Amino acid sequence: MAIELGTLIELLNKDLSLEYTAIVQYAQHSGVLTGAEYGDITKEIKIHATEELQHAITLAEQIDYLGGFPIVEVPPAKTSRDNQEMLEQDLEGELDAIARYKQRVIQSEELQELALAQKLREILAVEQEHAMDLKNALGR
Repeated sequence: MAIELGTLIELLNKDLSLEYTAIVQYAQHSGVLTGAEYGDITKEIKIHATEELQHAITLAEQIDYLGGFPIVEVPPAKTSRDNQEMLEQDLEGELDAIARYKQRVIQSEELQELALAQKLREILAVEQEHAMDLKNALGR
């Protein structure tokens, strides 16, 4: 059963809200990660935060283009004082985003929204890079 445009817009708005959460979570984690062994990933996390902001802007533009209204709700971010746990939380968020964006690409193509599908592929590629950075930092 094919997806309807209104449903896709709702799903994109959920994705948008989770991008907002990622921005907040990465900003907080970059401020509290401590220890010399986390210096490189702390720098990467700051970059991740700015890339998540770009994803949010792209999603907001696409939602508006499709006739929707970009939401501003921010689900709660995960926090911890434990470095490993913070990185696990960030990785969990990235893996969730990867799964969601793979679905959105398929759904966009079903609706012949090919420009949207391309934008989502670009976001997906960056999310996969984020997951690789975090896996490396976790020694996986």
